Amino acid sequence: MRNHPKTSCFSRKWLPAVLCPLLFVIIGLALPVYAQKQVTITASDGVKVYADFYPAGGNSQPYILLFHQAGSNRAEYAPIAPRLVKLGFNCLAIDQRSGGGLWGQENETVGHVGHNGNYSDALKDLEASLAWARSSGNNGKVLVWGSSYSAALVFLLAAEHQQEVAGVLAFSPGEYLDASDAVHDAAAKVSVPIFVTSAKDRTEIAAAKSILAVAPARQKTQFVPHIAGVHGSSTLREDKNRAGESENWLAVEEFLDNFRQKD
Repeated sequence: MRNHPKTSCFSRKWLPAVLCPLLFVIIGLALPVYAQKQVTITASDGVKVYADFYPAGGNSQPYILLFHQAGSNRAEYAPIAPRLVKLGFNCLAIDQRSGGGLWGQENETVGHVGHNGNYSDALKDLEASLAWARSSGNNGKVLVWGSSYSAALVFLLAAEHQQEVAGVLAFSPGEYLDASDAVHDAAAKVSVPIFVTSAKDRTEIAAAKSILAVAPARQKTQFVPHIAGVHGSSTLREDKNRAGESENWLAVEEFLDNFRQKD
């Protein structure tokens, strides 16, 4: 009986040997570089908040809590969190109770609540994520990061939890909440380092500048895009800000360098 050749990477007759390493490279690229764990947090009013945790290492590494914009969900940070992990930050991206189906993904928290909540109520979700970071055995610093309406809420969060929040990053902050001047009033109590940026838009730039001006923090950074910038944290996504994404990342990384755990 005639023997048939084996169809393996080691059979030159069926597949050139040079292609075998390439197959392993392609397979490797398809695998996730950073682990991602789904977690569920309970807010003070019993609402279940759904989140993705991206670990960078041990609990002594600093944490960044990532909050999305209106109509959005934690997938806003799918291309952003892995880069922050690479910089040495544990990241938690949550679905707030005010959000929606951007990025081809539904907001799980909104889905389980059964309706889209208002911006102010979502503060409970931010507080729950801060409590989770502290209860997880983390002894590193915790930074809070907001996008659009949540960029307003992070000032309220930092003002109410001054001993727990080590830094604030706000992407397109403004007075988006029901109470007038609520964000300015909160910012006036925030003394930790603050980074703000916005779209390359006169109104957004002025709003961010006004909020930053009242904060008593010694370290205050406002990055105004020179090339291009878009609303919220999307300014760091290549799919939304191809021209200016790199410029914005440089500014963010320079600010975050103050919190990185040094070797």
